[in-house]
Amino acid sequence: MEIRDAVEGDLEGIREIYNDVLLNSTAIYNDRPATLEDRRAWWRARVEQGYPVLVAVEEGDVVGFASFGDFRSWPGYRFTVEGTVHIRADRRGQGLGRALLEALVERARAAGKHVMIAGVDAENAASLRYLERFGFERAGLLKEVGFKFGRWLDLVFLQYWLTAATRVGGPSSTGEIG
Repeated sequence: MEIRDAVEGDLEGIREIYNDVLLNSTAIYNDRPATLEDRRAWWRARVEQGYPVLVAVEEGDVVGFASFGDFRSWPGYRFTVEGTVHIRADRRGQGLGRALLEALVERARAAGKHVMIAGVDAENAASLRYLERFGFERAGLLKEVGFKFGRWLDLVFLQYWLTAATRVGGPSSTGEIG
């Protein structure tokens, strides 16, 4: 398996994984399948912002993808990103998610980020377990903020410190964490 930056030729594989997750789970709070143009616009926006879109590739096939983007667009959140990892259904539970997340964390650290956030449906025990084993900590529960499949959904927020957790100080005037 190879983990690398996504190229335009990977977008169909990313779209297929995204739509499978969207249609068959509550991992994505959306009910409209993505078109190839949707995924192309998403990919271009991430790349233009300097954010990674990574793919796990085996024998030329995209078997997983990961990315992060702004948690919120306000300047005070510039050191915080929200990450996502999705694995093709037939390849889950084989370590691909962890490998992608490790690569994503490395990219976030290299970009000078401090915290990575994950939003996970409260009933998605497998994803919650996966993130907590990696070192993410539960930070909050938002009740009934999503709606899909005819029911209300609760969202768990988790956070992962990319740099040492601190309650004092913060970025210096140069933007460095210290």
